[in-house]
Amino acid sequence: MKEKKIFTLKHVVLMGMFGALGAVLMLFEFPIPFIAPPFYGLDLSEIPVLVGTFSMGPLAGAVIELVKILVKLVLKPTSTGFVGEFANICIGCALILPAGWIYKLNKTKKGALMGMVVGTISMAVAGAVLNALIMIPFYSNFMPLDSIIAAGAAINPAVSNVWTFAFVCVAPFNLIKGAIVSLITTLIYKRISIIIHG
Repeated sequence: MKEKKIFTLKHVVLMGMFGALGAVLMLFEFPIPFIAPPFYGLDLSEIPVLVGTFSMGPLAGAVIELVKILVKLVLKPTSTGFVGEFANICIGCALILPAGWIYKLNKTKKGALMGMVVGTISMAVAGAVLNALIMIPFYSNFMPLDSIIAAGAAINPAVSNVWTFAFVCVAPFNLIKGAIVSLITTLIYKRISIIIHG
């Protein structure tokens, strides 16, 4: 599918629907207490974004990611001064863009799986770096940095500073999130794709 045909009426409607569904899924999150402190909540909002990316291409995926955040802000205003939403867009795109590009070049099951593996690794790295540089320093305005590091160290003694927190707690958290999102997308994509392209 050529990217120049992405903004057809059908695709715009689909992007809106996938984005809205992602926004609703953002409202439901749960912690992974054995990996990261409870203030890190895992949600499944990237599933409709990834499905839309595979169906319509990486550009559409980026649009869906943006729509998801905008709708989420309508449903639930920011509690992080928009830093959390900004990070969510960046980390989400780190998953869906590599996955979408790889699948676009190789539209097979193997291509999709390879894309999701690369995307999950990319999301873990991007999430760790963004947390170390932006999110954790920002949250230190609300929660003392020592308390954040201590919360990570209580889970894994290897945590001693911002960067070890990011790579010991946040990176594995996003690896798990990416794996769950990829698994569910693998199970449902074919059925949804038939409806979209049928």
